[in-house]
Amino acid sequence: MEALQALTINILALLVTLGILVTIHEFGHYWVARRCGVKIECFSIGFGKSLFSWWRGDTEYRIAVLPLGGYVKMFGEREGDISEAEKAYAFNFKSLPQKTAIVAAGPLANLVLAVFLYWIMFMTGVSGIAPVVGNLNAESPAEQIGMQRGAEIVSIDGQTTRTWQQVRVALLNRLGESGTINIVYSPEDSDLIRENNIRIERWLIDQAEPDVLGALGITPWRIDIPAVIGQVVEGSRAEQAGLQPGDEIVAVEQQELNGWLDWVDTVRNNPEQDLQISVLRDGMRLSLGIRPEMSINNNGEQSGYIGAGVSAPEEIPSLPAEMNRSVRYSALAAVPYAFTETWDNAVFIVDSIKKMIVGLISVENLSGPITIAQVAGQTATFGLEYYLSFLAVLSISLGILNLLPIPVLDGGHLLYYLIEAVIRRPVPEKVQAMGMQLGIFLIVSIMFIAFYNDINRLF
Repeated sequence: MEALQALTINILALLVTLGILVTIHEFGHYWVARRCGVKIECFSIGFGKSLFSWWRGDTEYRIAVLPLGGYVKMFGEREGDISEAEKAYAFNFKSLPQKTAIVAAGPLANLVLAVFLYWIMFMTGVSGIAPVVGNLNAESPAEQIGMQRGAEIVSIDGQTTRTWQQVRVALLNRLGESGTINIVYSPEDSDLIRENNIRIERWLIDQAEPDVLGALGITPWRIDIPAVIGQVVEGSRAEQAGLQPGDEIVAVEQQELNGWLDWVDTVRNNPEQDLQISVLRDGMRLSLGIRPEMSINNNGEQSGYIGAGVSAPEEIPSLPAEMNRSVRYSALAAVPYAFTETWDNAVFIVDSIKKMIVGLISVENLSGPITIAQVAGQTATFGLEYYLSFLAVLSISLGILNLLPIPVLDGGHLLYYLIEAVIRRPVPEKVQAMGMQLGIFLIVSIMFIAFYNDINRLF
């Protein structure tokens, strides 16, 4: 029942998400075309057979059965017999600047939508948690530069990091690169600032879902609860070790635990390793030995598993005030933040595309509609802030991808117009036809990879 409910939410969230993005994109083309005097024959959200439609003036508006895109059909897009009177509202007979504006308007509309979404987000409030380190893996890059539990990360490569989200974004910018990551941090309960560099070489180039914090050996500070066992799986390593419901794990290898999440990290990081643990049971402290079982995820990464769940406390601790980095801005003050967030994400997406083309980022990072549906459903249930942020990033991605100089996409048409401006005549139809075939091949290939990655993530 829960799986069916989740599937329903994901499908509805996907339809709403694609509906918003496609409508805004196509409306950009439509609005500028109308301003340039072009007659619009059809405005369609979706492809294929029409589910329902209506007419307004000379334009048919329709919702089609396949919601993976849309189109605006303009009069005179194809060569044909057009009378002198009809040339006034035919697309092909508009000036080069007008045709360029019409084609570019779709992607630009997506970028404008992103600015608007971020503007709403910054006005309604953006949550964030201070980038304070919870735990560090032994011999990890972060530990080797002297970072300790409780340290707060001040900046990454010169970018100020007030929240963990900003830390992740700054580190994601270095995927596939070689050199050093500059980290500035402040030790716990200290006004001192320390600066160190971590060397990287083709960083995380083969990971389909890069864990940038895990690669440095850092676990963020989290609200934790006591490591009290709630249930034990029959036949599991936990049962074999003698763990029972109600046991509280207080230490591992004579090192005090900070809570359940600390214990989970310890188990995951020590597959098939013998661990000596201290347990409180009915007021008595016992010593037990346990060896976490090894499990391997889709990336081929190994982690430990013991088959025991947590006992949820009656009251969950609240976030300390000093860890809360949530902000809210007035309508006017939110404007520059909205533009900055849009620009930063656009630069990151362009940089990621370049890295993927040259092989510095795995193509396994490409996602299709299945992954988009899952993330859309998750963010929709998390709350407005998370969904708006996801929608904005997706809108930026759609805008930028459509600007790529690939025939079939808006960017391909803009490339033809640029060539036309240089050579003073339209690109020959044979060349455009060949480009169209190449473009279709590239798009189908990309879609195949994205679908393959989606299916691969499910299993």
